[in-house]
Amino acid sequence: MSSDNNKKQKTEYFPDVPSKIPYKGVESTDPLSFRYYNADEVILGKPMKEWLRFSVCYWHTFRGKGADPFGSPTIVRDFDDETDTIANAKTRAEAAFELFTKLGVEYYTFHDRDVAPEVDGSLVKTNEALDEIVEHLLKLQKETGVKLLWATQNLFSHPRYMNGAFTNPDAHVFAYAASQVKKVLDINHKLGGENVVFWGGREGYQTILNTNIKREVDHMAKLFKMAIKYKEKHNMTPQFLIEPKPREPTKHQYDYDAQTTMCFLLTYGLQEHFKLNIEPNHTTLAGHDFEHDIIIASQYGMLGSIDSNTGDPLLGWDTDQFPMDVKKATLAMGAVIDQNGLAPGGLNFDCKVRRESVDPADLFIGHIGAMDTFARGLRNAAKIREDGVLSKMLKDRYKSFDEGFGKQVEDEEVTLEDCEAYVLEKGEPKLQSGQQELYEMILNRYT
Repeated sequence: MSSDNNKKQKTEYFPDVPSKIPYKGVESTDPLSFRYYNADEVILGKPMKEWLRFSVCYWHTFRGKGADPFGSPTIVRDFDDETDTIANAKTRAEAAFELFTKLGVEYYTFHDRDVAPEVDGSLVKTNEALDEIVEHLLKLQKETGVKLLWATQNLFSHPRYMNGAFTNPDAHVFAYAASQVKKVLDINHKLGGENVVFWGGREGYQTILNTNIKREVDHMAKLFKMAIKYKEKHNMTPQFLIEPKPREPTKHQYDYDAQTTMCFLLTYGLQEHFKLNIEPNHTTLAGHDFEHDIIIASQYGMLGSIDSNTGDPLLGWDTDQFPMDVKKATLAMGAVIDQNGLAPGGLNFDCKVRRESVDPADLFIGHIGAMDTFARGLRNAAKIREDGVLSKMLKDRYKSFDEGFGKQVEDEEVTLEDCEAYVLEKGEPKLQSGQQELYEMILNRYT
């Protein structure tokens, strides 16, 4: 056994995984390799890694243990002794950065309470613990080159937030939540985080009987305005992002979907300061297709980042599965290409391995499969745009608005009386086929 004076050998937490997951191409059957994701390969003028900007989330990957509403945890990790100590938090961080570097992922994300424990119900002691862990994270970032995509505040787990955080009827709780936001802005700045996310986990209601909706939403807007002022006062530069979700854990959440959230931002004059972080599993919980909120947000210039996961349509909750549907990834990456990328946002894998997937390698396989899915989606979407077949069909569908009367409508040069006169002159419109089956057939050529 070596003496205490000898340098301690660095622990490897995933020894059965290669030092870096290789790209082996489409013929590979090795689950610990990429078939489609080739980080430096140039697609439409940019390396794949710049289009995709992959990120690993801390909460599911390093704090998730397989518990669900019907069963206790099933997953045991060698890097986690299950204590809320600083030493354990540092070990967990070292394991995290090993996973990031072996995957070749350049970004990560976390909630404040993912990386450091809450201490004795004391804000001062909790912030001191967080500061110590942030120093450790900063050291690991410098050693590996991995960067922080965004930090956020956990305002939903502690009992104090059972009635909400920004929308809590108790001003004391509101102040506590605001204090956590302040601290997250500070540590995000120190770690060079490129964004800050606000997810209203309990910003909503269970019953309308005890809820003043407008007053609660007003208070949420006031908190956001405080955050903007603090950011500007301290010359911070992260993009602020709001993450919509329709329900769970509350029955109704105020940031229901992309359109609801954009309306909120416009109503309170916040639209210049925020974009959206879209999570497709939340989108499907709202009753929309996987790609709906991504496309809506993008077309209105409000898509800032994507929490790239998916849900199970047969289950009524947020299952946070790794996205493996190539067709859906193709549609999502089409929106990303159309807005020329996600930076400073990215594709953050807000995903957890299934309760039954208990091997350490499963963490890697889930991420590799999802990264390949989006890489394949990027390749497909690029080819679709290069070929131009679908884009020409879509343009032709709206060609009546490109000239003449339709162009005048878009230019706001037409009145209701003008519309009536046009119909009296032209008569009954001819039916125009939507050609849905043809569009779907053509998409299948690529996917």
